[in-house]
Amino acid sequence: MVEVLPARDVPLGGPRAMTVRRTLPQRARTLIGAWCFVDHYGPDDVTDTGGMDVAPHPHTGLQTVSWLFSGEIEHRDSLGIHAYVRPGELNLMTGGHGISHSEVSTPATTVLHGVQLWVALPEQHRHTARDFHHHVPQPVALDGGEARVFLGTLAGDTSPVPTFTPLLGAELTIRPHATLTLAVDPAFEHALLVDHGDVTLAATPLRPAELGYLAPGSTTLTLANTSDETARTVLIGGPPFEEEIVMWWNFIGRSNEDIARAREEWQRGSDRFGAVQGYPGDRLPAPELPAIPLKPRGRVR
Repeated sequence: MVEVLPARDVPLGGPRAMTVRRTLPQRARTLIGAWCFVDHYGPDDVTDTGGMDVAPHPHTGLQTVSWLFSGEIEHRDSLGIHAYVRPGELNLMTGGHGISHSEVSTPATTVLHGVQLWVALPEQHRHTARDFHHHVPQPVALDGGEARVFLGTLAGDTSPVPTFTPLLGAELTIRPHATLTLAVDPAFEHALLVDHGDVTLAATPLRPAELGYLAPGSTTLTLANTSDETARTVLIGGPPFEEEIVMWWNFIGRSNEDIARAREEWQRGSDRFGAVQGYPGDRLPAPELPAIPLKPRGRVR
């Protein structure tokens, strides 16, 4: 049975906030495997929206996964990495104990369109050193479409990018009126994000920006495109993440104290997060913590 998770609109960044559609986390579900955050944005005409301009901000206890359909984003981080996110190219950044970065759409960008995903790090590795990986997956022809596997294994292709728990991440395109049947790991739970097209997952219709969730147990996934145009989706998955997490702002910890400590260290400029060089502006201040202590949340059983 497919659980349909709707999106909600959320402003991203500072005063020049860009609106994104967020399907994870939400009250009904915090995690899908170790995936804990799904933002979907665009297609945005940057002459109207101003594009993306997210000033330096911190992360702990997670990895960020950036994947574009169109446009270009300039990435700078406190590792000293200056890189670009381009369509069909994976940028994966490990926050671990602490990192900071900025994200700005480039002047060459006319239409910005993509997804930003986060992965929760397990307790054993959540204080790991900051890191960065770039990978360009080759398209894999399918009977009825095409896959680009940016994390994990699907359709005979395996991404070389290391992760701290087993994961699957892939862009799937489906030709008009075609059906894809994909062999998958039955130990994984999966979710399909529809970017555009009239798509069904296991015969359940999904509208653009919705996330369709399937519990572990399936050895195959069946996707169909009922429209006259090519559909595009993003498939994520992984074995159930059994740890409870506290996620607030850009931090993932295990307790309210973890989050409060990370916030305090960011506010006072601790070297835990390093410094981003080359961004023409101030870094983002952390918001105030809620008056009620944050409580851990885990997967829905």
